[in-house]
Amino acid sequence: MAERITSRTNPLMTHIRKLASSRSYREKTGEYLGDGVKLLQEALAWEAPVTAVVHTAAVSLPALPAGVRAVEVPEDVMRSISPMEAPQGALFLARLPAAGLPQALTGRRYLALEGVQDPGNVGTILRTADAFGADGLILLEGCADLYNPKTVRASMGAVFRCPAWSGTLSGLLPLLRRAGLPLLGAALRADTADARQADLTRGAILIGSEGRGLSAAALAACDGTIRIPMRERCESLNAAIAAATLLWEGYRQDAPGR
Repeated sequence: MAERITSRTNPLMTHIRKLASSRSYREKTGEYLGDGVKLLQEALAWEAPVTAVVHTAAVSLPALPAGVRAVEVPEDVMRSISPMEAPQGALFLARLPAAGLPQALTGRRYLALEGVQDPGNVGTILRTADAFGADGLILLEGCADLYNPKTVRASMGAVFRCPAWSGTLSGLLPLLRRAGLPLLGAALRADTADARQADLTRGAILIGSEGRGLSAAALAACDGTIRIPMRERCESLNAAIAAATLLWEGYRQDAPGR
C-alpha cells in the first residue's frame, strides 16, 4: 500500500515548506527541494541523491530507486507545500552535495559570479554554463543559493549535471593560481579587451551584479578585464545575458574548425 498523507501539519509537509523558504534550514538538514515530474526525471537520470517524492494521485511518476520514499497527498496539501503558484503535482527531496570549493580546479573554462542575487538568473546561468561546456560555476559572495527551489527550477536539470560550488574570492584565487588559470572580469578598466579578441578558451570569467558590477576587491584580483561590444547608449546587460554571451564566445573559440 502506497503511503498517503492528508494533513498539512504532518512533519514531512512542514519539513518541505521549510526547505522551500529557508537557505539556513536547507544547509542545516542537508536537503533541498525540486518540483515537477520533468525535473524529477532529470534528477533520476543523473543519479541525484533523491530521498523522497511527494505527489498527487493524478501524476504518473517514473520508476523510483529502492529506498526512495513515495508519498501521495491531496491537491490541497500539494498547494500548501509547493513553492510554485501553479503546482505541477510532484515535489522531490534530495541530499545536498558537499559544500565549499573543490580542492583543485581540473578543467579549463569556468564562470564565477559575485553578488548575483536573483535565483532565476543563477539557475539560468548554470543552465547556460552546462550548454556551452563550462567546467563549472563558482558562486562567490552575495549570490543566491544554488539550491533555492527557483534556482533549481531555472537550471532545467543542469544543477544535476554541471559542477557548481559556493565559496569566497579569497578561497578561489589560490585554486586559480595553482591551476594556472587567469581571472577575467567582465568590467571596464584601462586594460579592458574586446571579448572577441580575448582568449576565453581557458580561465575563469567573473561577472558581477547588474546594479553594482564587480566589487573593488574582485576587480583588483582580476588578471584582466573583458567587455561585450554593444551600442554606446547601452551601459550593461542582464547578468544572465552577459554570462550567455561570454560563455558562447568561449565555446565558439574552443570549437574545432572555428
